[in-house]
Amino acid sequence: MEKLAKSGLSKEEIIEVYKHVLRGRRLDERLWQLTRIGKSSFNISGQGAELAQVAMAMAFDPKKDYFLPYYRDMTACLVWGMTSKDIVMGTYGKDADPSSHGRQMPNHYGSKEHNIVSHSSTVSTQIPLATGVGYAAQLEGKDYVALVTTGEGSANQGEVQEAMNFAGVKKLPVIFVVENNGYAISVANREQYANDDFSYRGPAYGFPGVTIDGNDFTATYLAFKEAVERARKGEGPTLIELVVSRLTSHSADDDQSIYRSKEEIEGLKDKDPLNVFEKQLIAEKYLSREEMDQIDADLKAEINQATDEAEAEPDPSPESVYEQVWA
Repeated sequence: MEKLAKSGLSKEEIIEVYKHVLRGRRLDERLWQLTRIGKSSFNISGQGAELAQVAMAMAFDPKKDYFLPYYRDMTACLVWGMTSKDIVMGTYGKDADPSSHGRQMPNHYGSKEHNIVSHSSTVSTQIPLATGVGYAAQLEGKDYVALVTTGEGSANQGEVQEAMNFAGVKKLPVIFVVENNGYAISVANREQYANDDFSYRGPAYGFPGVTIDGNDFTATYLAFKEAVERARKGEGPTLIELVVSRLTSHSADDDQSIYRSKEEIEGLKDKDPLNVFEKQLIAEKYLSREEMDQIDADLKAEINQATDEAEAEPDPSPESVYEQVWA
């Protein structure tokens, strides 16, 4: 585990990292609660990937770069500029929901204001779109970069290979990310691909591939920082495999105890990035347990307020069904 000081970030910035991670966890827990009490129809969780997503997002410039997320990337979207209220409005399907004005299912994040491109329920269709964004940057002679993420299961789709191949040939400013949590719903990664590391595919398409422990904030942040710098210089894409944990079932409609052993599920506690990061922050004297508890209390109050405000927002009117969509 790399020391946090090696990231080059200040103490204040490291504390903001912790707030982002904890906000992502507490908001994710709230979305589960809303599902369980019948106020939401669905949730697909990012618990286990929060630290990796914060490290990833902080290496970019959200004011000019584009983010094409997949459904587990709520924490990264928060770092990119979305708010807790934005997320909950999407869960409730409210008219002011920036992702789709209440026209998509939950966890399909997007924000025109923040350069977050809305995605489809058909997995990995965001990958060729990201290559298109990178191609546009190259044709326009601009230095913005496209960040696109997906899971290791859906990264086996054919269009992913086509998009990576084109980006490699054209040396496009695209960072391809595979968040490898070990399972494509119920299918373990040993049944998904033969290589030890998914990042081997990068060199096959003519650009670097890197595998990073997503629980190591500094290593993850520096890997993305280097990839972004390469892309801005016109040196082409990078494939980054983020090894993370999936602490929950695939979604609110899934039961992971059917295909994961009790021992494996209990062992996930040791891989929880929140616990790992808190221990590191205390050991390296960035925060005390008491200070963390106060941050937690403040974030819980923020999320309670966001939930109440989102629920009070109006639903889309039936007459608006044809608005905000292409004819």
